[in-house]
Amino acid sequence: MGTAARRGRRPAGWRGNETVTSYPELMHTALDTTDCRGLAEFYRELLGLQYRPGDEPPAESAEDDADWLVLVDKDGRRKLAFQEVSTLPRSTWPEHDVPMQLHLDFAVPTRDELQRHKQRAEDLGATLVLDRSEDEGEPLYVLADPAGHPFCFCLITPKASIGVW
Repeated sequence: MGTAARRGRRPAGWRGNETVTSYPELMHTALDTTDCRGLAEFYRELLGLQYRPGDEPPAESAEDDADWLVLVDKDGRRKLAFQEVSTLPRSTWPEHDVPMQLHLDFAVPTRDELQRHKQRAEDLGATLVLDRSEDEGEPLYVLADPAGHPFCFCLITPKASIGVW
């Protein structure tokens, strides 16, 4: 949010009589990583996604120099992108030395699925950061992907199914 908006003033160039008729649409969430293909593979396997055409892994004999990859759902809609960076300090959450900056929340319908997906994520290389699976109000697991980005598996409750978390 710009300084003017934080102070309750309209930003320069604002025309108060404008009617917004369309809004930007979120294209995908992009994650920085020091291993673009490795992190894309983690989320591809974890979420059952596929590579955008042209982003598939190269043949075994070819070098993989991908520094930007996009994963899409079965209908071709972009979901996640991965951007290679030279260094990326791993989040120390729940400590605040290196904040999480962004995290992804994934909903699951049952306690059995909560446990199953946690185990799948660990099998794919995630590490458990916080276990709140026995919390009656909001059962969840917080894990870190192989690059250190935190993500959560959250059990959907009846309230959550109507958009109340």
